[in-house]
Amino acid sequence: MAENLDTPRERRRLQVPKINLEGEGVGNAAEVIARFSGTPKFLVYLTIFVVAWIAWNSLAPVSLQFDKRSLGFTALTLMLSLQASYAAPLILLAQNRQDDRDRVTAEQDRRRAERNLSDTEYLLREIASLRAAMADVATRDFVRSELRDLLAELIEDDRQRHVARQSVRDAALSDDAAAPPDDARHRSR
Repeated sequence: MAENLDTPRERRRLQVPKINLEGEGVGNAAEVIARFSGTPKFLVYLTIFVVAWIAWNSLAPVSLQFDKRSLGFTALTLMLSLQASYAAPLILLAQNRQDDRDRVTAEQDRRRAERNLSDTEYLLREIASLRAAMADVATRDFVRSELRDLLAELIEDDRQRHVARQSVRDAALSDDAAAPPDDARHRSR
């Protein structure tokens, strides 16, 4: 202990708990306040508060008034100025946080669009290579048209054979009609 007497003692600081003003809790609270201060409900509440304040300090007995009308409602003016001075930075903080979220969302959308574009380009190249590979392969439409042409040829050939047979029959019938009956042939001999 004696050896510590020649060195000065360290000064002890009053330890104040550190509050992280950059944390999510502060930002979330700012967004809640900013969202609420932009709602019709807030405007109605503020209007009711101001009307009640003015009515009380105008119509109540003088002994119960705490913000004189003759002084221009100084306390009310100070309270509204204080509320506005806190509301503006809170709204800006909430807007900055929303901008950060929008920036992250836009970056994610850009990355997703790039992936979709590269996937689409890959699929287009694959389809082009499949088409090139299938250039020698008969497609469904080609096979159908070939079958239709073949069927039309078969139907035409069948019709021509039928017409030829019919002609042969007609010729045979006309020969039989032109020839004398067998009995007549024998008599003429």
